Amino acid sequence: MRILIAEDDRMSRTFLSRFLSEYGDVDVATDGMEALDLLMDAARKNMNYDLLCLDIMMPKVSGIQVLKVVRTMEKQHGVPQEDHLPVIMMTALTDMDYVDQAFDLGCDAYASKPLELGKVEGLMRDLGLIA
Repeated sequence: MRILIAEDDRMSRTFLSRFLSEYGDVDVATDGMEALDLLMDAARKNMNYDLLCLDIMMPKVSGIQVLKVVRTMEKQHGVPQEDHLPVIMMTALTDMDYVDQAFDLGCDAYASKPLELGKVEGLMRDLGLIA
């Protein structure tokens, strides 16, 4: 499994990266622009990611904007719903409007910070990524 973590907080990024590396190869992005660059590069090489863990609030390009680009590109390329990139949005924000907006744009799951590994693992199971 190929996993991309887009998270600007170093401790959260490191914590999640160590955990998810048990399930596959993990790449990390420290802001939304870097995440988009990695996603586009993977698509060009036909080595798409199997999971995107995406922080809602990041510098340069927000997680909401990244999600919007991902879903727009999938639509433009005719990617069927069952084959779209699973996205878990992550945030420490207490404002649920951002979370609602993420779901409206097509995120698959939501995890609040501080992240609980059991919850992340459960979400991955629910998405059919792990047994």
